[in-house]
Amino acid sequence: MPAGPSTAARTPFVLLVVLLLGGGLITLLLLNSALNEGSFELSELKKRTTELTDEQQALQRDVDASFEPDALARRARELGMVPGGGPAFLNPDGTVRGVPSKAPPAPVVAPPPTTPAASPSAGAPAPTPTATPAPGAATASGTPAAQPSTSPGR
Repeated sequence: MPAGPSTAARTPFVLLVVLLLGGGLITLLLLNSALNEGSFELSELKKRTTELTDEQQALQRDVDASFEPDALARRARELGMVPGGGPAFLNPDGTVRGVPSKAPPAPVVAPPPTTPAASPSAGAPAPTPTATPAPGAATASGTPAAQPSTSPGR
């Protein structure tokens, strides 16, 4: 039996099998690389999500702290607001229910003392802050202070 014709017939088959195996291996390598890249991206996104969640929770704690009753009362005092007096209500027929009372006067807060070293210039007097009464509070003359208009442009 001659060995030449059978070897020649096998060559294309062996070449086809080698090409299929090589192509499969290259495809598996590319697929594995793509999966690893996606895994790294997913890991980075999870890390970023955790950081942003922590930041969001910290900001929410700050917002919640600013709306606590003590914080609101402190900010109201800083703005010169005072607790209101007894409320009165208007009924739908126009009658008044309850007895209204005036709010207590705003406490006068003395400005903090200034030190000579902190003043802008040695010869000029330091500016003194002026207190404005809370809306509806009585002024020194006993008359109510003017209230700013809050109605929309009518």
